[in-house]
Amino acid sequence: MLTVAVAAVWLVNGVWCKILHQVPRHEAIVARILGGDVAPALTVMIGLGEVFIAVWLLSRRFSRVCTALQIGLVLTMNIIERVLAPDLLLFGNGNLGLAVLLCVVIFVQYRSAR
Repeated sequence: MLTVAVAAVWLVNGVWCKILHQVPRHEAIVARILGGDVAPALTVMIGLGEVFIAVWLLSRRFSRVCTALQIGLVLTMNIIERVLAPDLLLFGNGNLGLAVLLCVVIFVQYRSAR
């Protein structure tokens, strides 16, 4: 059940927030970090990457690599956002704390799925 929950986080963020553009703040963050001219296309590409991670996680193939990639991406993304776009974060300084909590959940999910 935890695997499905973690995959759902990636899927919702990928499809709803980025591909369907239902949370414009995501594109605004991409624009701030990488530039407004490329933000729409890159936001969709990031969303597709998140969908890929959800499918990969559910496949249970190469789970150690998938877990390491998820944790690395979540921490890297949140640190970059905290430095370059703190005013656009939903929970401000709390975003990084939530990211660390998500990483713990991802690690627990990996350990429990083995």
